[in-house]
Amino acid sequence: MTSAWPPRPSPVSTSASSSEVPVPETVASLSPDLARARFREGLRVPTSGWSAGWTQANLIAVPREQAYDVLLFAQRNPKSCPVLDVTEPGEVGCGIFDGDLRTDIPGYRVYEDGELVAEVSDVRDLWRKDLVAFLIGCSFTFEAALLEAGVPVRHVEVGSNVPMYRTNRPCRSAGSIGGPLVVSMRPMPADQVATAVRVTSRYPAVHGAPVHIGDPEALGITDLASPDFGEAVPIGDGEIPVFWACGVTPQAAVMQSRPPFAIGHAPGMMAITDARDSDYLVP
Repeated sequence: MTSAWPPRPSPVSTSASSSEVPVPETVASLSPDLARARFREGLRVPTSGWSAGWTQANLIAVPREQAYDVLLFAQRNPKSCPVLDVTEPGEVGCGIFDGDLRTDIPGYRVYEDGELVAEVSDVRDLWRKDLVAFLIGCSFTFEAALLEAGVPVRHVEVGSNVPMYRTNRPCRSAGSIGGPLVVSMRPMPADQVATAVRVTSRYPAVHGAPVHIGDPEALGITDLASPDFGEAVPIGDGEIPVFWACGVTPQAAVMQSRPPFAIGHAPGMMAITDARDSDYLVP
């Protein structure tokens, strides 16, 4: 691959995940239960901008035998894996999610021995009585605050999924679970980076401040136009890529560590919870 830094014009991918179903502008006003009802009916779209003010979360569900290792992995890597809630084995809801984790997320990824074997919109037939589900904080939660502060959020502007990349930074392993840090990227003018850091640092439970600013090759990312997850976004002249730890990190760990079974959300297609963004805002 060739380097994409300094930035060059980059076309936006038009994958089916974000383009096959039009998303009305009113989705920002939907309550979590109404948004989840649409996903239960089969709507498959990225959820950035949905249900403004309500917290979004990543999903990773593993058999009970691996659940402690996943919990310890999250505890050792809180920047990328901030745990918002955990279910009892076999349960499909929890304190912050009054829905059905098997149907109420737009898309799911199913793994067997670390291999991606299916991408589906419903996992009722695959859910097991021994599965423990973790809801992990998502950076979509602070995007409204970025926009209110005048910081651009490019994937929202162009109507695409956020770009996400595996990095060369290993996470701290825990038992049988280990893998690389995954980051999400949002480009912005240099004079707005400090504002972005200030705003997002007030949301430590949903990744907080960026983990890296500028040169992507320092993270082992050789081509910003080829994200590992999500979709590429344009980077304008004079803009700087800013990287946040990403809740897809547990799925990268599943791919590397190869537990016998796991279910995750489709990257960018989140669980919309009944918690408020303000619940995770610190002074």
